[in-house]
Amino acid sequence: MLSRWSRSASVIWQLGALQRVVVPEELHLFGRSHSQVPTAAAPASYPDSVLRQPSSKPEVKLNSLFWSKPCSLALPHGSPMRIEEPQYEGLRRIIFRLLLFYSKQSRSIRGANAVYKRIILQVDKPAIYDVFNLEKTFKTTFSMLVLHMWLFLRRLKEEGKEGSEFGQHLYEIYNHDLEMRVSKAGVNLLLIKWMKELEKIFYGNIVVYDDAMKPDAKHDELTNAIWRNIFSDDGTGPPDDAATTAVQAMSRYTRRESTCLSLTDKDAIFSGNFLFTSLELQNKYQKLQKKGL
Repeated sequence: MLSRWSRSASVIWQLGALQRVVVPEELHLFGRSHSQVPTAAAPASYPDSVLRQPSSKPEVKLNSLFWSKPCSLALPHGSPMRIEEPQYEGLRRIIFRLLLFYSKQSRSIRGANAVYKRIILQVDKPAIYDVFNLEKTFKTTFSMLVLHMWLFLRRLKEEGKEGSEFGQHLYEIYNHDLEMRVSKAGVNLLLIKWMKELEKIFYGNIVVYDDAMKPDAKHDELTNAIWRNIFSDDGTGPPDDAATTAVQAMSRYTRRESTCLSLTDKDAIFSGNFLFTSLELQNKYQKLQKKGL
């Protein structure tokens, strides 16, 4: 699976050489993603601007995180974070009804947009990279996006055909957003080929995560999958000593979020009225522990 990253990176590097442009820093996929691992030396032909130095992160006691009992992620009624359907009256409501605004498909698309906002809210914030001691690069952001998409798609399987249709809307929104992210990072030529490579990685990761969550899977299968897909540069070997604690914590986080989503009611799932576990609160909790409060 990680070999696809290598092939994708090769396409980008070759493209940069042909066009005599510097490959965007955000698409340097193989800078060390785990901040405690020293940055690998780059070939002399690569521009210095491509290399990324590890940033300092606040110390987090990962061994103490994500052991709490799973609970529903649904937002309570009255929460300012809730997304409510617009309520139109009179002539305006008639017009919107004629425009199929209230059709099942339109409602589903609006719900999928709300869900995707919840996903990127979790993935784009610095907290998730700080907690798991990851450097935020295109690779790690994409990998975290895939992980959270899989978590939600896994929950949708519990809703049968309706969940499958909703998941298709969600995937289309994700795919459009990913294309915008890749373009924003500076890849315009061979964009279609690049997107196809990312699509293969997406589906490959989903299969691996699904297998790792099966009842007969080995106890460390999910941990190894997270190591290969998110933390590792080349997708080989078990987690190294520097990354083991973070990888195990992310494995606990993943299992807990999966159970929490299963406990979240259907209405909250289809309307996007839920929030993933706040990792900002995890950071604050750790700081209070360090102060002895």
